Amino acid sequence: MSAPTDRPRTHALPTIATDPRVTTALAADLTAAGFTVEGVDALWGTDAAAALHRGNRVAALRALDARPTTPLATLARLFVLGLAVPQADAERAFPSAGIDGVAAAGLLRSEDEHVLPTVDLRPYAFVDDAGAGSWWVVSDLGELALGAALDEEHVLGIGGATTTLSGLQVPVPVRRVLDLGTGCGIQAMHARRFADEVVATDISRRALDIARFNAELNGIDGIEFRLGSLFEPVAGERFDRIVSNPPFVITPRSEGVPAYEYRDGGMVGDALVETVLRGLADHLEPGGTAQLLGNWEYHWGVDGLDRVRAWFEDTDLDVWVVERERQDPNAYAETWIRDGGTKPGTAAFDRLVAAWLDDFQARKVTGVGFGYVVVRRPVAGSVRTGGSARLRRFERVPETLGSNPAGLGATVARLLDAVAWLAAHDDTALASAHLTVAGDVTEERHYWPGNDDPTVMTLVQGGGFGRRVDADTALAAFVGACDGDLSVAAIVGALAQITGVDEQALAADLLPAARGLVLDGLLLPA
Repeated sequence: MSAPTDRPRTHALPTIATDPRVTTALAADLTAAGFTVEGVDALWGTDAAAALHRGNRVAALRALDARPTTPLATLARLFVLGLAVPQADAERAFPSAGIDGVAAAGLLRSEDEHVLPTVDLRPYAFVDDAGAGSWWVVSDLGELALGAALDEEHVLGIGGATTTLSGLQVPVPVRRVLDLGTGCGIQAMHARRFADEVVATDISRRALDIARFNAELNGIDGIEFRLGSLFEPVAGERFDRIVSNPPFVITPRSEGVPAYEYRDGGMVGDALVETVLRGLADHLEPGGTAQLLGNWEYHWGVDGLDRVRAWFEDTDLDVWVVERERQDPNAYAETWIRDGGTKPGTAAFDRLVAAWLDDFQARKVTGVGFGYVVVRRPVAGSVRTGGSARLRRFERVPETLGSNPAGLGATVARLLDAVAWLAAHDDTALASAHLTVAGDVTEERHYWPGNDDPTVMTLVQGGGFGRRVDADTALAAFVGACDGDLSVAAIVGALAQITGVDEQALAADLLPAARGLVLDGLLLPA
């Protein structure tokens, strides 16, 4: 009998039940089958894996059809490609958990002597400051498996935003972390690697069920799951760290526009992001930090980052906002309508685009920015003698810079340390300090043909956001002399003597530049 994969079928969202006996047995089966990122990729190769990432599973399926049917191939066909498998093959893939046990957990169902997936279950690998790790992650079936638009209660799996935020988390041990809007639980699981305990909240009961299952499947304890909206489940509590990929997608509040729980907070415009950011001060411990993703609107005559800046005006928080992308109203609408599974060229797609554009026009929205938000609550009574009283940095960094999300958490930690160091060092203290050049910094020089002196000198950061800083002769010489042996004042004095420049004037140029290089991580306190 042929597998029922080609005919249309309805898909009811399953109820996910966590039973330690099933999750333990299932983990043993997945391990025995070699159900890892490397194992699955080896089944169909890099080209097919790339095609699958684009929503094309033909190459992967052809590769599986040419291979023997192993438990690994069965699991990949079932949970990664979202296709039915013969019941006999499924029985061999689940020797410990059994088909009935996995079905009782809500992960699959039987039909016509075949087994069909009711969820997406796939391996996930990562590297952070605690080392390499790998998990299995359950989420709802995507558009590729469903062949239809997503349900409004869809629980999202791992995507680009997932890896970005997990990489943005500061890899410093703390006591308590809040994962606001946990979804499938992946950020809470990452946070637990650096925290004694984690509280994970979500407005979706299904999301909490899936997140709880994922933690249990991977043997991760110390996470408390709470149902509720935004900060309501943690009213009156404070945390050492808050992480959140909130449901920030701007959605028209119009009849007939799907309100997906995983991305839509139910508010008008970017009010959800504003609400979350304004609530951070009340829920961070002194010295506590927050790392979030979000987007913000540009209005007629009003810059998007200026709007975000206004949300923090009445706080003493240190704030660093990085805008990585900006989309016009059409592109933004198209992105999120496709994300929900509605295809271009259909009447439904055109209707939804019109709804988005009507909403943007009515509210005078000219674009939407997307990026990261890093916040720290200062320690009470902390000394701030150098520079400004607070960090308020709002910048645009192209997507092409700092494209490796795995290192962003360390970059955030270094910047926050640099802010604290600079705040405690006025110009007199800075002049007495000893600095060294970071190990990932190189210098580029460009010459006019035949000239001995460079026309352009650029300091290049190899890690972090890959910043490039144009340097004149004095700054390049200053940085080159920062090996930790001489103080800043001694280097400035030597350069002034060599070049015949007034020492005070040179210091007035180089000290602010040195502060900027320390802040960006190109220079480090020795």
